[in-house]
Amino acid sequence: MSLIIASQMEPDFNRSLARHPSAPVLIDVAEDAPWSAADEADILLIRPSPAWRAPEVRRPAPWPGRLKWVYSASVGVDFYPDWLLDAPLVTCGRGVASEEIADYAIAAIYAHAKNLDAVTVRSRAQWGPAQLGRVSGTTIGIIGMGAIGAAVARRGLALGAQVIGVRRSGAQPSVPGVQLVGDVGTLVEEADHILLAVPATAQTRHLVDDALLARVRPGAHLINVARGSVVDQAALVRALDDGRLGFATLDVTDPEPLPEGHVLYTHPRVRLTPHISSNYQLVRHRLLEKIQDDLTRFVRGEAPSDIVDPARGY
Repeated sequence: MSLIIASQMEPDFNRSLARHPSAPVLIDVAEDAPWSAADEADILLIRPSPAWRAPEVRRPAPWPGRLKWVYSASVGVDFYPDWLLDAPLVTCGRGVASEEIADYAIAAIYAHAKNLDAVTVRSRAQWGPAQLGRVSGTTIGIIGMGAIGAAVARRGLALGAQVIGVRRSGAQPSVPGVQLVGDVGTLVEEADHILLAVPATAQTRHLVDDALLARVRPGAHLINVARGSVVDQAALVRALDDGRLGFATLDVTDPEPLPEGHVLYTHPRVRLTPHISSNYQLVRHRLLEKIQDDLTRFVRGEAPSDIVDPARGY
């Protein structure tokens, strides 16, 4: 008997997934209540749609129903209600967009270091010497050495930068040449560019606060591709205003979007983008391949990749 997959993904994606050798049956879900498919599906394939964040959302009865597996197309599961993790198995799309996000981080580093807009001349009178920043010889500090952190590290090392990192497990990074430091405080004291690539958990909430920002290397550049909750935004603005921090590139904020008129929209030392670093529309094929591979493992009785640990929340 074929597995029934209730999917929040777009029709073309579902049609491709239905061609898996196991011949799953794909069914649509109610966009305003995707969890309602728990009683009729074996697998629930979800994305971080607004319904999951609605204030009135409560644990449905029964949950998880007949579900055997919940598959989140996103990496983080912090977007969903806590009861989602009560499903027998929850996995995520970790690694699908890591290369795209790493490209974004490196682009941000170069944009800050070279700032070609600032030195572009539009008349003969403006022609003259200008000093550009450097990437080679600088230090890139990575907080969170998972798939994204590793992808940034490979690029940074190839560009001649020194790469230092912190990881919760303390295990050696998978990228040769990365130097682990003992804690985030030491990292921000040494790094010219500080990348945040950690999951959103209770432990990482406001990891970047006044105390940490007081230790940053003068002129440092903070890049957040993790979650907005990792940064205390009021503390960030204070650090930018008083010159402790040189610049911030933010692809995520808390909340998203920010309220109209928020200072981060117009702050001269902030580059703000609307959570686009994953370039997700262009990596849909990678997500499809990952889900297909995991489905193959699942029907063989093997564990799929990137199982979410409910205790850790990622």
